[in-house]
Amino acid sequence: FIYTTAKHDYAKKLLDVLDPRKKLIRRCLSQSDCVCSRGCYWKDLTRLGRDLAKTVALDHTIQGFPTQAANWIPVLQWCGDPDDEELLRLIPLLGQLGQAVRAWGWGQGGMG
Repeated sequence: FIYTTAKHDYAKKLLDVLDPRKKLIRRCLSQSDCVCSRGCYWKDLTRLGRDLAKTVALDHTIQGFPTQAANWIPVLQWCGDPDDEELLRLIPLLGQLGQAVRAWGWGQGGMG
C-alpha cells in the first residue's frame, strides 16, 4: 500500500514513478482517505482494514500517524533521488518483523 496525505492526482503521479508497470503496489490511499482535523490531514491505519498488530507504516514524519505511533518506522524523506537507498536500509528490520510474524503463527496476511 501507499498511503499519502497528498491529493489523488499527485499520488497517481507518484505511483507512475514508483511502480510504472503496476506490479508492486496493490492499493493507494490519498488525502480523501485521511482524517482531517483542524485543517491537518493524517493517516488512519484502521482504514486499511488490517490487524494493526501486524501493520507497520514507513514515513518520514510521525505527524502522519498521531494515533498509531507504535506502528510507525521512521525513514528519510524521499526527494526523487534515483540513487536513494533508504528502503534498502530497512531490509534487515523488515525481515526480522516478517520472521516474528511467522513465529507468532499469524500466518497469511502478514504485515500491511
